Amino acid sequence: MSIFDHWTAAAEADALRAHTERHLSAFERHPPSRAIAKQAAVSCLITHDDDGTPCFVLTRRASTLSSHKGQWALPGGRVDPGETIVQAALREVAEEIGITVPEENVLGRLDDYVTRSGYCIAPIVAWIGPKPEFTLSPAEVQALHLIPLADLDRDDSPQFVTIPESDKPVIRMPLMTNHIHAPTAAVLYQFRDVALHGRDTRVAHYEQPVFAWK
Repeated sequence: MSIFDHWTAAAEADALRAHTERHLSAFERHPPSRAIAKQAAVSCLITHDDDGTPCFVLTRRASTLSSHKGQWALPGGRVDPGETIVQAALREVAEEIGITVPEENVLGRLDDYVTRSGYCIAPIVAWIGPKPEFTLSPAEVQALHLIPLADLDRDDSPQFVTIPESDKPVIRMPLMTNHIHAPTAAVLYQFRDVALHGRDTRVAHYEQPVFAWK
């Protein structure tokens, strides 16, 4: 039985929010493991679907983007000059999926993940509450899915793959009928373990697939 069976209705939303915020407050973030070239921020957004099932938001990037086109991702993007991580993450949420999340709904942060392309991705966890009306930016997002939090607890998740190009294991998370790869998979794995289960799990040492190195 998943812990999420206790929160199968929106009426239990306050308990889920408090549970998640408590775990993130107790989490001691580690500094980035590699040199930082460019800063980005992404959001793990917790909501409920129409049936009251607790979910997070997963998007698919537009096929017209210049980099990482069509890949699965969390809402996010580059941090602009003068912005904090939280401000950048919430601005990107508004720009990409058309909802406004107040800063007081930010429950905490996870470890930064430094990508092969030189981005230092800073994940935040934020509360949406009941399912809002999303408005996708067609220039950035081709699809949005609400994934049940319980799906992060699948028996076959996470998965680790060996590649000849690296001595580090490639991490991937099976969701829906797809495999979600790092960096998104690394963020989701830590989101699951830290925010939802209260574990002290680290992910900086997990590798991306070669196609995501550029």
